[in-house]
Amino acid sequence: MPIAIAVTSAGLVLPATDPHTPGAHVLTPPGEQDFPTALAETAGLLERHGHVIAVYPATTPRAHVQRLHAVRAMLESDRIALLSTSLPPLGAAVLVRQLRQLSVCDFSPGVLGAATRLLSHYIYAGALLGSAARTDRLPVPLPPVTGPRSVVSAPHAVLARPTAQLVPAGDRSGAAGLAGPQFATTLTYAAGRFDSAWVTGPLARQWQVQGVHPVPLPAQSPGWWHTPKLVEFAAAIHDASLLYQMVSSMRQEACHWCGFTLIGDRCAFCSAPVSTGRERPAIGGGHRKALAR
Repeated sequence: MPIAIAVTSAGLVLPATDPHTPGAHVLTPPGEQDFPTALAETAGLLERHGHVIAVYPATTPRAHVQRLHAVRAMLESDRIALLSTSLPPLGAAVLVRQLRQLSVCDFSPGVLGAATRLLSHYIYAGALLGSAARTDRLPVPLPPVTGPRSVVSAPHAVLARPTAQLVPAGDRSGAAGLAGPQFATTLTYAAGRFDSAWVTGPLARQWQVQGVHPVPLPAQSPGWWHTPKLVEFAAAIHDASLLYQMVSSMRQEACHWCGFTLIGDRCAFCSAPVSTGRERPAIGGGHRKALAR
C-alpha cells in the first residue's frame, strides 16, 4: 500500500489526472466526530498504510489542528507527519495531488514528507479578484491599491506564492506583469462568481502553460480571498517523472533524532532540524536542469 496522504477538508482532494494517482483520506473535523473515533480513524490508516502524511492549511481552525496533534500524541506514533502549508486553498490542493502522485513511488516516508516544502516552492498560486477592495486583508504582503474608486473596484490579479504580487488584470498587460514559472507547468483553476476568460486566456498564454484544468472551487477559497467574486489558479509541475527527479536529486541523510531519512533541513515527522554539527544537505542542480524549458 502507498503511504497515506491525509487532509483536513474535501476541497484539498482534486480529481486524479491519471489512473495511477491514489486518493487522499479526509480527516473528520472535531465537530463531527468524537475523540475515540478520531483515534480509531487514524489508527486504521496507520495499520493499512504504515505511515500517514497529513497536510493542512495554515488557516485551519485551531481546534482541528489541536485534534491532529492530540491524536498523534495519544497514539504515541512517530509514523504520523503533520505538515502545515501557507499556500492558498487551490495551491494547497495541487500540492496534495503532487504528494499523492509521489506516494506510489519508491520514496521513504521521511523523504516524501520532507518533499512537501520543496514542492511548495514550485507552485505559483494566486487568484483573479473582482476588485482590489479587500486585498489588504489577505495573509500575504501586498502594496495598497490607491486611486479613484474605479481603479480599486477594477479586476486585479494576486500572486500569493512563491512571491506576492498585485497587478491590474484588465488586459494582457496585467498577465505580463504577473511573474510566472520559468519551467513547464499546467494551470489548474477554479471559478467562483467571476469570468475565468482572463485566466484561461491571457494568463495561460503569458505563462506558456501546457494545459488548463478546471476544478470545483474549494469551499475555503472565498474566505481565504475575502470574496466569492474570484477565479483561483495554481500553475505547477504535472509530470510525475519530473516531480520524481526533483525529489530524488536532493541529498538524503538520516534524521539525528528519529532516524527517518530526510531531505532539506528539517524532518517532517519529528520536526528536528538537520544537526548543526554536520554539513547541511545541498540541493542538487539536477532538478533545476530538468525544469528548464
